[in-house]
Amino acid sequence: MIGTVKQPAKTSALRAFLSSEAAGGILLMAAAALAMIIANSPITEKYNDFLHLVIGPELTPKLGPMTVHLWINDGLMAIFFLLVGLEIKREFVDGHLSTWADRTLPMVAAAAGMFVPALVYLAIAGGDPALQRGWAIPAATDIAFAIGVLALLGSRAPASLKLFLTTVAIVDDMGAVAIIAVFYTAELNIPALAAAGGIWFAMMMLNRFGVNALWPYLILAALLWYATLLSGVHATIAGVMAAFAIPFRRTLAAPDAEDSALHRLEHALVKPVAFLIVPIFGFANAGVSLAGTSFAALAAPLPLGIAMGLFLGKQIGIFTSVWIAVKLGIAARPSHASWRQVYGVALLCGIGFTMSLFIGGLAFTGPDQADDVKIGVLMGSILSAIIGYLILRFAAPQKNISESTI
Repeated sequence: MIGTVKQPAKTSALRAFLSSEAAGGILLMAAAALAMIIANSPITEKYNDFLHLVIGPELTPKLGPMTVHLWINDGLMAIFFLLVGLEIKREFVDGHLSTWADRTLPMVAAAAGMFVPALVYLAIAGGDPALQRGWAIPAATDIAFAIGVLALLGSRAPASLKLFLTTVAIVDDMGAVAIIAVFYTAELNIPALAAAGGIWFAMMMLNRFGVNALWPYLILAALLWYATLLSGVHATIAGVMAAFAIPFRRTLAAPDAEDSALHRLEHALVKPVAFLIVPIFGFANAGVSLAGTSFAALAAPLPLGIAMGLFLGKQIGIFTSVWIAVKLGIAARPSHASWRQVYGVALLCGIGFTMSLFIGGLAFTGPDQADDVKIGVLMGSILSAIIGYLILRFAAPQKNISESTI
């Protein structure tokens, strides 16, 4: 059972997370590539039929009968967002984002890295009112994919860059969660929303009264997911809300607390999410047929806006904001990292894959637009990954750095 999972106290949750995300990111790349191969093969119809296979009852009239694809996007991804919420809470309470000095550079970079891609997208695709809804698609970073690419560089990428990328992506995830909750909720079922609020309040009360066992929280989290699904707010938000209610014992920069409920749950979820849930999501959402696709189709406003938002918007927003913050003395550059390496990481932040596909699925539900979203996300993410990797691969290591780590 999850509630009995134990990890040695000396095991860092962040190290375990980075290790799993690196390997999981490589697996995600393979799953996405397999989906593309199948979607462009003679068995593409079987692939689509499997994703739309009904394997559950109708939980809400809005979604209809539960299919394989719905269980992945609304069910498994809620567990992904639960892990995201646990990471956010840990880092902000007792991690590398626990002080304002630590938060400054990642928060500045993440904010610019969401705002500028949205502007780039709107500049290209915003002329069509029907496409304006997709402004948030290039705003998110796929931490697993980006860390996976960074892991391929081995010792060529200093540890400070991995930490910088992780903290920016965590803050980025916070923004993505807020965007999903605020901008992609069309209609609200007030009684269901009130029920979700009551369940979350009950979880917070358990925390307040010192209940450290995980099973009551997990039962209530499942009920919270269902109430959120009925409310009209995307069900994955329940994962983040549940995470915020999980008890956490501060260790004041000491090794992770073995008896902390949050640490136990995070350690239990890291590998299943990285090695199973995220690759399954990638396989189910990356498959798009390129048959008959022309250059003109690739340069259409929707895919081009997403691709350029990820590739240009992310690198411009993040690198420029970091450079300004350092030059103004607001924050220090990541230690032992040259400006070329910082630029390479800014490019890797343009890998939007998982989160961008997820937001794209909320923004556009029509099959033609859904394919355009996938093409744009793949173009921008692959371009960012390749160019970012090459810049980091051939960047000379920085010497005699005086700035402190983030």
